[in-house]
Amino acid sequence: MNRTLYTLLLYLAVPVIAVRLWLRSRKAPAYAKRIGERFALTLPQFQQGGIWLHAVSVGESIAAAPVVKALQQQYPDLPITVTCMTPTGSERIQSMFGDSVQHCYLPYDLPLASRRFFKRLQPRLAIVMETELWPNHIQQCARLNIPVVLANGRLSARSARGYARFPKLVAPMLKQISAFAVQSQVEAQRFVDLGARPETVTVTGSIKYDLQIAEDLPKQAQALREQWQADRRHIWIAASTHEGEDAQILAAHKQLLGLFPKALLILVPRHPERFESVHALCIQQGMQVQRRSTHAPVSAAHQVLLGDTMGELLFLYALADVAFVGGSLIKHGGHNMLEPVALAKPTLIGPHYFNFLEIAQQLLAAKGIQEVANSQQLAQAVSRLWANSERAQQMCRAGQVVLERNQGALQRLLDIIQAQLTGHQ
Repeated sequence: MNRTLYTLLLYLAVPVIAVRLWLRSRKAPAYAKRIGERFALTLPQFQQGGIWLHAVSVGESIAAAPVVKALQQQYPDLPITVTCMTPTGSERIQSMFGDSVQHCYLPYDLPLASRRFFKRLQPRLAIVMETELWPNHIQQCARLNIPVVLANGRLSARSARGYARFPKLVAPMLKQISAFAVQSQVEAQRFVDLGARPETVTVTGSIKYDLQIAEDLPKQAQALREQWQADRRHIWIAASTHEGEDAQILAAHKQLLGLFPKALLILVPRHPERFESVHALCIQQGMQVQRRSTHAPVSAAHQVLLGDTMGELLFLYALADVAFVGGSLIKHGGHNMLEPVALAKPTLIGPHYFNFLEIAQQLLAAKGIQEVANSQQLAQAVSRLWANSERAQQMCRAGQVVLERNQGALQRLLDIIQAQLTGHQ
């Protein structure tokens, strides 16, 4: 399949895309809003000549935060535009950056929409986070002589196999990208095998290691625990959970309540559209639940705190003694385990962590995190960490060593961005 056929199929798929948006909007009403942006029919009035950065959803937006902040400091005169594809990503971008960046949804990869978008924005540089590659957008950048940097690039074996099925579409697109800043040597080779020019590919490591924790965050969390009279309570968090995991986590919590009757679980679903169903599940399981969105205190009677707010995950991690990172008990691929590690929390993951394979493997090898296969093992691991503070501290120290050893990717990426900006003045 070449780009012409891809474009034709994409135009034919527009009715399907519209139906999918409508179906998603039934669960998450935000999908029914700002449709014009998705087709570049209604776009904000942009300041032109700046840097455009695309982060598909919440995870990429969080990873992009240190990049955006560093670019704002380094290039205060350049307007920065951050795009995404999901309402939760949009909400996170607006809460992190407010009016300091320009923001809209990235239009679909249709040539007419792409032309309208780039005509309105006219950036000097394009930065795409991780693996969000769209042939027509990249073709448009090449046509307008806008250098494209793939930042924090990752490419799993599975994704590489998928791309390899369309060499006539993928290879020309990858050749048009000016610079790849990728997370590992294995991924660098995958991009080259698919058609990237070897001289454009650099292994920078993952910028996720360059995570900055606000100094006062642990103090704020401790103050809230004291306010709840929970400073001596056993608290654990199950974060970024997906459908199929919550019941397993609640089963583990029931086991823990048998051993630690005052234990508190902070349960944080990944997607806001699931807040209600997870709340209903907790009640169905006979749990006493408090919702974080009410900002009401957690009492001794509460067994679960439902993290039904956005932008508070690091704070909720800071409240807990032990962390479990979701998306990993089911075959979703896991989420960023470096956040609880950076907060010095003993961290557990399930067996499905292929989205963070290299990071997880390093942490597991150093005994900086622990893998559990099911709810029973999860309960056992949490109870052992609560019972053995020395073991918990060893795990935290090992995780911090891995974190510190891998830092520096952000600066390497910024050097690549600077070279592209100065080379295309």
